[in-house]
Amino acid sequence: MQINIRTSEANQEIVRKLTSKLPVGTKENVIARIALGYSLQTNKKFSNSDFNLYDSKGKEYKDHILFDAKYRGFFIALICQHYGIYKSNENIPKYIKLHIDHGLEKMDNLFSNSNNYTFFDFMIEHLDKGISSLESVTVNLDAVRNKNQNIEKTYFGEPLKINLGKKLNSDEEVNLGFNDTNLYNNSHIAVAGSSGTGKTQFALELLNQISEKSNHHVNFIYLDFKGVKDDDLKQLQPFFDKTKATFIDAPKTPFPVNPLSFIDSINEVDKQMGIDKFVDIICKYSNLGIKQRGILRNATNEAFLDKKTGYYPSFPEINEKLLDLVGEKRDTLTEIIDEISRYNVFKEDKKGVSFLNQNTYLSLSGDLSNSVRFTSLFLIINYIYNTFMNMENSPTNNGNKGMRYVLLIDEAHVIFKERKYQDILEKILREIRSKGVSVVLLSQGIEEFNQPNFDFSSMCEMSFLLDIKDKTNSKAINKFLGFSKSEGIKAARSLEKIEKGQGISNIKEYPKGELFELRQFYKNL
Repeated sequence: MQINIRTSEANQEIVRKLTSKLPVGTKENVIARIALGYSLQTNKKFSNSDFNLYDSKGKEYKDHILFDAKYRGFFIALICQHYGIYKSNENIPKYIKLHIDHGLEKMDNLFSNSNNYTFFDFMIEHLDKGISSLESVTVNLDAVRNKNQNIEKTYFGEPLKINLGKKLNSDEEVNLGFNDTNLYNNSHIAVAGSSGTGKTQFALELLNQISEKSNHHVNFIYLDFKGVKDDDLKQLQPFFDKTKATFIDAPKTPFPVNPLSFIDSINEVDKQMGIDKFVDIICKYSNLGIKQRGILRNATNEAFLDKKTGYYPSFPEINEKLLDLVGEKRDTLTEIIDEISRYNVFKEDKKGVSFLNQNTYLSLSGDLSNSVRFTSLFLIINYIYNTFMNMENSPTNNGNKGMRYVLLIDEAHVIFKERKYQDILEKILREIRSKGVSVVLLSQGIEEFNQPNFDFSSMCEMSFLLDIKDKTNSKAINKFLGFSKSEGIKAARSLEKIEKGQGISNIKEYPKGELFELRQFYKNL
């Protein structure tokens, strides 16, 4: 496979301009290699629809000029690792061109906006980032033991029959045996639909029915990563009223749990394991290195030492210890811990208090930085996962799995778009079902479920597909729904005429690929 490319016409002059910043005599292929590496470091990922993003009227690079034989395999390996593809993939040259053009644009913008910024500064900064990534923390995502959590969560062991909607042009109901183990191996649900298709109202109705029909034994948390606006809040109020859900608009209202309370604060060995996991989560989801991990671990340990047995330190208390350790030096770690502390994202409990026996709607404000939002979100998800994994398995009686809780994650395509975020979801989907917990994932498309390293939709026994943009991608649709080729043909015909509030599904109680009208919460008040 030959890799012969041309940059965009606009980037041809940028190649010359950036090369002039390098030592005299440096060839122009050097800046292309640097641009490629820089683009990959930003974690930018292109899709097939981006292949025509840049024209090919600029600087030409032949294969032997762009990559000499010694390093050619290395650069191809970078692309393969980044996209999870094999070295013979025909799109590799296209990805290389995209990343070179993207890197050139980013670098030109960087230098144009900072006249005193030299190429030496650039190389030192990004060499340091590269070293930090090599030192990045490997996180053990297994649940840690907590023999003293003292949290009880009842289960509902009777059949949970959920009314999903009705057949088109008919009053015949479409029902789902939500916890019927004779039909389904788990109660995980995947829902995909573009904005405005009725996906959210369908999800609200699911939660409402599960709560109501279980006599409120099965509680839920709705994780809204994008944040709720004032107009949306008014529309959601009837849902809060009917399900008695507590609306938490973080950081305006602190989340009602100390995220460290999953730790066993009495048994010293288990406590140290818990502290390690807490520190690992902060470092993993905030892109922090080994040195910062050690500092945060020391600060957390010192904060625990100041507490009575059975009590937990707050983020402000950990922040105080952290600042004592680092002195005047400030970095990404101190910024993140300080921001979580200042905004009071989490309630400063004296002891661990669980929110799992109530219904909760969590809105994470977009005013928070992404690092703080992601870190806070995964601390909550870890708390839920670790707490349930320390409970007994819920029983199965007469084929009905005892259900305790529903974890609904909205905008899943945003939260789990990167591999490091996918790991914990994969673990939860595999393990938490035995504890009577259902995971519901909402996303705008189907590509987000079918990742190169893991197919999330395959772990969700029940899938619902509403109207989406890429309705012609039959291969991805069949994979999402678990359909055969013949079933996919029927699904494709249904999607050609799908309307708002309608969907197709793979549930066993209704013909696969056949359209039906989905129940919407606001219509059933």
